[in-house]
Amino acid sequence: MQESVAGERQMKAGAVFPGKRKIEVVALDEPRISSPTEVKLRMLEVGVCGTDREIASFHHGTPPEGFDFLVLGHEALGEVAETGPAVSRLQPGDLVVPMVRRPCPHAECAACRAGRQDFCYTDDFRERGIKEQHGFMTGFVVDDETFLNAVPRELRAVAVLVEPLTIAEKALMQIQAIQQRLPWGDSTSPGKPSGYSQRAVVLGAGPVGLLGAMALVNAGFETYVYSRESIPNPRAELAQAFGARYFCSETHDVKQLASEVGNLDVVYEAAGATQTAFDLLQVLGTDAVYCFTGVPRHGEPISIDTHALLYHLVLKNQVILGTVNAGKDAFEAAIRDLRVFYQRWPEAVRALITGRYPIEEFREPVFDRSGIKNIIVLDGRT
Repeated sequence: MQESVAGERQMKAGAVFPGKRKIEVVALDEPRISSPTEVKLRMLEVGVCGTDREIASFHHGTPPEGFDFLVLGHEALGEVAETGPAVSRLQPGDLVVPMVRRPCPHAECAACRAGRQDFCYTDDFRERGIKEQHGFMTGFVVDDETFLNAVPRELRAVAVLVEPLTIAEKALMQIQAIQQRLPWGDSTSPGKPSGYSQRAVVLGAGPVGLLGAMALVNAGFETYVYSRESIPNPRAELAQAFGARYFCSETHDVKQLASEVGNLDVVYEAAGATQTAFDLLQVLGTDAVYCFTGVPRHGEPISIDTHALLYHLVLKNQVILGTVNAGKDAFEAAIRDLRVFYQRWPEAVRALITGRYPIEEFREPVFDRSGIKNIIVLDGRT
């Protein structure tokens, strides 16, 4: 921490300058509470993900009005340092995970007015560290209590994983809602076939994929992780440690995968919508749901057999679902389930975090794809 010319305390932040195509550490004035419901957070850790890499490659990312740079970081863990007089749920010392998306200003957007900005349909929302609002990769942040989620102290070592886990939690909520259409969609339904077991394939063994696989195993799915890295590898061992089975796409094409797995009831895509993601549509099972969480990488051509796609969608009662961001319910579910994961598979959950870097070295994990989840450590205190 240092003093600015005007006497304000300053802090370091990891920033991207889209117009200048530059990435560097900048100095920001330490923020102050200006509203009764605001909370000042001391940022502890920020996770680095593929979205950060896309922004750092200048493919997207929009600075706030009046700034030529955007502070990165949307997967965050902070500690309450100070609260406004109207804050009721939090107090200094509490650990919190902030939400990413902020509602649009339009009265006609029923989603945002209901606090469900993850379903905003005006596209005028803002997102911390992504779109028109600075992220959390800095020393202190001020945010409204509405967007903050308390985390048990026992999760301190792994709580930075909450936000990426919300992707799977929101997907699962929507999959479960969709599958109520089935005669046995309700677990209490007498129409459920004898010995019926739902099978889920997770495409990708990055943090979103592995956390999604944990969520699916925890929800009772027979779960398979499908990724490029050949066996043996640490990700395959990690998947096995929490009850999933790993298949390598280099040794098993999608038809071989389906042959070994059986009816693919759920496919959870967490690899950036590669060609393999669309190939998996060819073997999606009857009455199944395919959930996309990523979009094709810039410049990567994708081939789709639209005839076969529509044929199977209609005749097999399939659903293709896209999901983005997460609401309050998904954050609450992620905190609850991460606690369960940490009790069931403590070593596997800790193993997801593979690298820790100071803010001065934030560029390295942004551009280095090695490891599973790399994080920026902003405050070493526990």
